[in-house]
Amino acid sequence: MPLIRRRGSLLVKLLGVISLVIALVTAIVWASIDFFAFDYFGSLLDEYQVPKKQEVLDMFLDAAHRGLIVAGLISLALGLAAGYLLIAMILKPLYQMIAVTRQVAHSEHTSHVTADSEDEIGELGKAFNAMTDNLQRIEKLRRQMVIDVAHELRSPLTNIRGYLEALGSGVMPFTPKIIDSLHEETLRLGNLTDDLMRLSAADAARLTLRKQPVDLGELVGHSLNLFRSRFDEKSIAVDTEFKADGQKIAADPEKLAQIVQNILDNAWRYTPLGGHVRISIERTPGALKTICANTGDPISETDLSLIYERFYRIEKSRSREHGGAGIGLAIAKEMVAAHGGEVGAESADGENRIWFTLPA
Repeated sequence: MPLIRRRGSLLVKLLGVISLVIALVTAIVWASIDFFAFDYFGSLLDEYQVPKKQEVLDMFLDAAHRGLIVAGLISLALGLAAGYLLIAMILKPLYQMIAVTRQVAHSEHTSHVTADSEDEIGELGKAFNAMTDNLQRIEKLRRQMVIDVAHELRSPLTNIRGYLEALGSGVMPFTPKIIDSLHEETLRLGNLTDDLMRLSAADAARLTLRKQPVDLGELVGHSLNLFRSRFDEKSIAVDTEFKADGQKIAADPEKLAQIVQNILDNAWRYTPLGGHVRISIERTPGALKTICANTGDPISETDLSLIYERFYRIEKSRSREHGGAGIGLAIAKEMVAAHGGEVGAESADGENRIWFTLPA
């Protein structure tokens, strides 16, 4: 990759600066010889009683000027050579970043820059590579999201079209059962639309927060009561490890309730029949940490790192069976971030733990 690409390239400008600095230093030394060294040389002639002949003085100035010119040219050559090597070494990863950025602009996220050094340029290269990796991951998730949304829409739409065609051709009689089936399919479409609207609202959560004092333990307890019948249907035992009051935080109660309910919904979906769910609230430095742990198949490290991504599903077939669109935890993540908190997931000791923290 050529370093000097055009007349106004950064390398040319930096080499020009080096040349200008050397020229200025040479000019300053030249002036110093003319005004100071010349007088000093004359005083030496007087001190040693050497006749002050103009020829001698001119020879001194000529010799000094010639030496200065030679030294300046050598310094210029060495400075430009050393500067070229140093600047080229610094600019090489930057030019690589330009090339990779152009590839990213064309939706190519697989290229990386060389980041072997441990200096600031190396750190920039590593951060740039991490950015391209994240873009590649996001692009992959985006494509998967489109596939998932298309699947979620196609299933009920196909069923509705089938029912309507059968009714229109007289193959199937118009019965209350058919009405119930059509109603169920439209509800699925409505639920998916609502999920997408909630996800859009979660993106703008920072702009619509209405914080007020909220008792986290009381809110979690109330949300748990709403899910009690659903847990009972699957014979899931639920334990709590938190105080019912006295855990005040500043939060938007509506959005905080949605965070908790989305996490409880996730636990209900993925806890097997007869399983166990444990909900706890811990005080950490400057925050309250809410943990929802459930029994079930362990989650791999790869899935743990992606579990909060939009439309990401650990087991896609099972998620569709349970009707989940895969955005509940993504909504929770956005709303927790809007409150200045953090989210995380762990899998250990036979439990899968979903947690979030909020400033307290």
